[in-house]
Amino acid sequence: MIETFTKRGTRALGALVQADGVLFRLWAPEVKQVELVLENDTAPMAMQPVDEYFERFVPGLAAGTRYRFRADLGSPLPDPASRFQPEGIHGPSEVVDPNQYRWGDQAWSGVPLSQCVFYELHVGTFTPEGTFRSARERLEYLRDLGITAIELMPVDDFPGRWNWGYDPAAMYAPARAYGTPDDLRAFVDAAHQLGMAVYLDVIYNHFGPDGAYAAAFGRFFTDKHSSPWGQGINLDDEHAAGARGFFIDNALYWMREFHIDGLRLDATHALQDDSQTHFLAELASAVRALPGRRRYLIAEDCRNLDVLVRPQSAGGYGLDAIWADDFHHQIRNFTAGDTDGYFEDYIETTAEDLAVTLRQGWYYAGQKSRHDGEPRGTDPAGLPYDRFVHCIQNHDQIGNRAKGERLHHQIPLDLYRAVSTLLLFSPTMPLLFMGQEWAASSPFQFFTDHSEELGKAVSEGRKREFKKFSHFQGEVPDPQDPATFQRSKLNWDELQHPPHRGVLNWYRDLLQLRRELPAECEVAVHGERGMSLRRGRYHLLVAMSEQLRLPLPAEATIKLQSNDSRYADDGQPVSIEANQVVFQQPGAIVVVTPE
Repeated sequence: MIETFTKRGTRALGALVQADGVLFRLWAPEVKQVELVLENDTAPMAMQPVDEYFERFVPGLAAGTRYRFRADLGSPLPDPASRFQPEGIHGPSEVVDPNQYRWGDQAWSGVPLSQCVFYELHVGTFTPEGTFRSARERLEYLRDLGITAIELMPVDDFPGRWNWGYDPAAMYAPARAYGTPDDLRAFVDAAHQLGMAVYLDVIYNHFGPDGAYAAAFGRFFTDKHSSPWGQGINLDDEHAAGARGFFIDNALYWMREFHIDGLRLDATHALQDDSQTHFLAELASAVRALPGRRRYLIAEDCRNLDVLVRPQSAGGYGLDAIWADDFHHQIRNFTAGDTDGYFEDYIETTAEDLAVTLRQGWYYAGQKSRHDGEPRGTDPAGLPYDRFVHCIQNHDQIGNRAKGERLHHQIPLDLYRAVSTLLLFSPTMPLLFMGQEWAASSPFQFFTDHSEELGKAVSEGRKREFKKFSHFQGEVPDPQDPATFQRSKLNWDELQHPPHRGVLNWYRDLLQLRRELPAECEVAVHGERGMSLRRGRYHLLVAMSEQLRLPLPAEATIKLQSNDSRYADDGQPVSIEANQVVFQQPGAIVVVTPE
C-alpha cells in the first residue's frame, strides 16, 4: 500500500493504489469542483473537497486504469502528479502500482558522499536506443570505470520525442520515450546491486512551456518574484503551502517509489522564498525524516553560499553539497581561454587561483564580481571537501555552448589528460559527463522536439542568444532539427580505437587509484602553470604547459604518468634531472613516497 501522508503531514498526490482500489488526490485550492474522468466511458465522478485538495476513492480499480481530472466543467486534463503518460504529456494519465515491482536491493545501504564519483548521463543520448533498459546494459561498464554514483538528467516526461529534460511537464511520470516506470526501477535496482548509487536531477524552479498542467489546478506562480522563465514559483505567497507540498511530495516520491539515493536540485538560486523557513530547509528536513538509509540533496547554485550546506542547527538549510562551478570556469579560461559571459570573472586565471579553489572548495568568497559588479560568495571555512562537486564538463557547460563542444574538442589531449588528473586526484567530489572518460567525439547539443509554433520560437531564440558572444562564429545548430539530437548520441564503437582507448585507460587507472587516497590534501603551486597535490604518500605533479620542471619529492617512485604509451599514442614520457621532473609537454604524473 502507498503512503497517503508523510510523517511531516505532506499529502501524497496523484493516483494512490490501495488494497481494494485507488485513491485519487489533487491539489486545487482555487477550484470550485473537480471531477474524475475515467477512460472507460463511465460518467464523471465528483471528487470531495478536503481543505485545498480534492479526493475520490474508487473501489475495484487497479494499475493500468487511465484517467483525467476536470476542473469547473472545463476540459479533462492529465493529473499533474501522473505516474505515467503512455500517450504523451497531453494524453490520459495511467494508474501505476509501484508494489508490483519486486526489488532485489534489500542489502543496499548507499554510498557515503565522500566516496561519490558522479557520472552524469542523459538517458536519450547515452546509448543508441536511448532507453532505461539499454542504459542498464552499460552499468557494469560504469562500475568497472570506477563510478560510484550515477546522476540522471531529468527523466520526467516532456513534450515531443526527445528533450534535455528541463522543460518539465509531467513531473512524476518517467518519460515514455525512455520506457516504463518499472524500467526505471529496474535500472536503479541493477545499479544498487552493482554498488552504485543513483541520483536524479529535478526541477522545482519552473515549469516547461508545453504540457505542464499543474498550474491549471494549483497556484504555482507568484508576482512577488520573477525568474529567467517568467513569474517566480509560489513558495511564500497565498496558497504557498500546497505548492511547497507538491514539490516536497515529488522529491519523496522518487526516493520512496524508485529507491533514488539523492537529488540534484536545479538552479536553486531561482527558488526565491521570503518565508521564515526557506523551502530548501523544509525539503531537507522532509528528506532526512525518511526511514532507512541516508538520502542526499545537492544544489546547483552559482552564488557560493555556505548557508545552503551549513547544518540547520547552525542556521543553514541543511543541504548536503553544491555544484561549485568556479573550478570548471577557471579550467575553461586557463586552458581554452573562455572570457564571454560569466567567464569574465575568470579572465587571467592562474595556477594560484586554481589552488585556492582546490583548497577551499570555491574561489569567490566575497570578492567583487567583474561580470555583474557585485560581491559574490561567502567564506566556506570549515566546510569539508564532500560539500563540493567539481567538474570539467557537465551538460550545461557543454550544451549551452553554441555547438555543444566538449573541453577536449578545444584543447590538446595532453593538456586534457593533465586537467582531468587534477579533477580526479582532488578530494572534492568529481563529476564526469558521459563520454568525457574516453574523450568522446560526439558533441552534446541543445535539442528539443516542440510543436511547430513553439519550436520555431525556441530555434529563433537560440540564434539570438549567441549573437552577443564575441568569440562565436558560424551557424547555431537548430534545436528542432532531429540531426541535432542524433549528433549528441555517444558513439560506443570508438572506445576501442585511439586516442579514445588511451584516455579511457587513464581515467580508469586514476579512479582505481582514487580509492586508495587518504582524505587530507596539500596543494602547492610551481610557477604560472605548474601544481602539485599531496594526499598522504601519493603526490600529483601537473604541468599545464610544455617544457616545465617540477620538484620531485625525495625517494619518490613514479606510479602513473599521463603521457605513457598506455594513455597517449604520441606522448613523451617525463625525465628526471637533479631531483626535478622535466615535462616536455603538458601532462601529469603520480608518484609514491615511502611511509
